[in-house]
Parts: sequence; structure tokens; C-alpha cells
Amino acid sequence: MRLFRIRCAALALALSSTTAYGGAEDFRFELVSTDHRVGSGAIVEVSLTDLRTGTPVEGAVIFATRMDMAPDGMETMTSPVTAMPAETPGNYRFATDITMAGGWRFSIAAKVQGEEETVEAQIDLKATP
Repeated sequence: MRLFRIRCAALALALSSTTAYGGAEDFRFELVSTDHRVGSGAIVEVSLTDLRTGTPVEGAVIFATRMDMAPDGMETMTSPVTAMPAETPGNYRFATDITMAGGWRFSIAAKVQGEEETVEAQIDLKATP
């Protein structure tokens, strides 16, 4: 019985001293607006949410973005993406040139403070003339 108690105490200590991290699947990027028009300086705004709490995630470090026409079979047709200042906590804004109507894919990768895994998303949008 004493050995059992010692093992339980050791297990409790081990569990309490480990840091619990969420996984990339605990976060989601979503488009804020679905109205995207062809033109220079089009704004793409996404929100980042912690699905465990339902709260917006502020301060994520966005380190990779890409805008291309993969949904229409033209993955090599890309457009530069420039980060812009956020206006709403948990939202991230980007300027890009949408050069033609059709399907576009916005790819994004970010590090969330305190999380080990990279949060990534590929978000399809439709651009209209």
C-alpha cells in the first residue's frame, strides 16, 4: 500500500510539473469578410480563434503568407501579400493585388505564444469583378 501511495504521489508531481500545450488543431483562421473584388490593394482580413476557449488570439507571429489561384487550377499565379496593422483584437489584415476574378487561395502560417506547433490554414475565397 505504501508503494502504491508513493507511485501515486510521484505521478501527481510529474503531471503537475509538465506544461500542457494545445495543438495546431486547437486554433482556426477564418475569413472576416467574403467580399473580395478584383483590384490593387485588396484587403484580406482573417480572424484567429482559440477553439478551446472561443477567444480571439492576439499577438500571433505571422511568418508565411501566400495568395494564389490554386482553386482555379492556376497555383503558379501568385500575388504579393503585405501585412497591415490590425484594427480588431485577434484579426490580421493583409493587402494583396487580386488581378482577376475567380478562385483564390490565401495560405497563412503563424506561431502562437506558448504553443509548440505552427498554426496553418489555406482559405479559399472568390474574387468578383
